[in-house]
Amino acid sequence: MPHQSKTALGVLLCVFFSVLAWSAIRPHDYFIWGLEVFPALIALAVLGLTYPRFKFTTIVYVLITIHACILFVGGHYTYAQVPLFNWIRDHYHLVRNDFDRVGHFAQGFVPALVAREVLLRNRIVLKKKWLFFIVVSICLAVSAAYELLEWRVSVASGSSADAFLGTQGDPWDTQEDMATALCGSILCLLFFSRWHDRLIAKMEDAKVEERNVQASAAP
Repeated sequence: MPHQSKTALGVLLCVFFSVLAWSAIRPHDYFIWGLEVFPALIALAVLGLTYPRFKFTTIVYVLITIHACILFVGGHYTYAQVPLFNWIRDHYHLVRNDFDRVGHFAQGFVPALVAREVLLRNRIVLKKKWLFFIVVSICLAVSAAYELLEWRVSVASGSSADAFLGTQGDPWDTQEDMATALCGSILCLLFFSRWHDRLIAKMEDAKVEERNVQASAAP
């Protein structure tokens, strides 16, 4: 892997662990904090285990890190109490703190590029229309799975997980969260697919060039 990309990944790991450490310092509630940050830790473990066999484009790692930071901020304050979005709510006379909408938008946007890259580079789905449909379906499945997790955790732990559920009195919060993730995945595919294709092609070309250099250097 090029030195610049390794440097970028090192910077991303530093950002990941720095924000994680900050979020763990006197959060609103450690139980809620653990529930909010564990998806990012699982993602890090999966990416670490699969890295020797499958390296994503750098932009995917950047977006995953941004998504993880959103989770860490939500875990530290709870999604209903992030100060900046409290100010936005009060200043613009909104009904609720909408930081959780940012999180659910990322929940559709980021997995869209992850799923797209896996499907394309493994040559699982190559037809663009089918790729669009399947990636959006995967993102909706991820969003639905998370909503089901929130439901079961809230049922099991009672009122102690109210901040994790984060409905803020909205009876349609679950549906709106999934709709936000859907919009995130669609917008990602509409506006970033061509750029993503170029990045994938550049990565594949670099791999071919590296293999050719290794072959020419072999005795």
